[in-house]
Amino acid sequence: MLKGKTALVTGSTSGIGLGIAKALAQQGADILLNGFGDAEAPKAEIAALGVRVEYHGADMSKPSDIEDMMKFGASKFGRIDVLVNNAGIQHVAMIEDFPVERWDAVIAINLSSAFHTTRLAIPAMREANWGRVINIASAHGLVASAQKSAYVAAKHGIVGLTKAVALETATTGVTCNAICPGWVLTPLVQKQIDDRSAREGISVAQAQKDLLGEKQPSLQFTTVEQLGGLAVFLCTPAADQVRGVAWQVDGGWTAQ
Repeated sequence: MLKGKTALVTGSTSGIGLGIAKALAQQGADILLNGFGDAEAPKAEIAALGVRVEYHGADMSKPSDIEDMMKFGASKFGRIDVLVNNAGIQHVAMIEDFPVERWDAVIAINLSSAFHTTRLAIPAMREANWGRVINIASAHGLVASAQKSAYVAAKHGIVGLTKAVALETATTGVTCNAICPGWVLTPLVQKQIDDRSAREGISVAQAQKDLLGEKQPSLQFTTVEQLGGLAVFLCTPAADQVRGVAWQVDGGWTAQ
């Protein structure tokens, strides 16, 4: 379905980003990966799916790095057809204790980076009269949790950005939507579970159940495969009039 098209997925060397990149590659899309850490293993996973794959290690807190990545993508593939803004970090603290530099980093990586990639990708999408911008927001883009002020602010901002871009491209073949996952069992979340288990002296299984029980009524994690499947759907003709949506995949979290 996506053969001949190129997808850039930020923060895609592991976790949700890599899962979405693989799902798009399975539909024939060439992939530009981005993220920290060793890129060779994820590159090999994508290449095994029979598509072209490149990697750019842009620091998503730096606009100049993002501009360089977008130029790199254009030079390698011609243009970016599918942009998935997934890069993100987290910091947990009460507002009065929140380090200013951590606030700035969370806003830069979780929100401003999506502005920069989108503003640079949209012109070529307009020219082709086809494109998909998919922003990975969060349940925290719709509701809040304590001690996550920067993350909640950034994710609410992503939902707002999604709506604005959707309106600006409404008469074109370019769409912009957001996906709002609940708890996904990424390495970061597994660490939270392990820390909770050690702190409270309970089993890892009980810590996992308690974590889910606080927010996610299904008591099941959202999977990267489910998120990848939704990203693929948003690239289909069936989704041509899905515009400006914040689509919850959260086990009922935001239905409460």
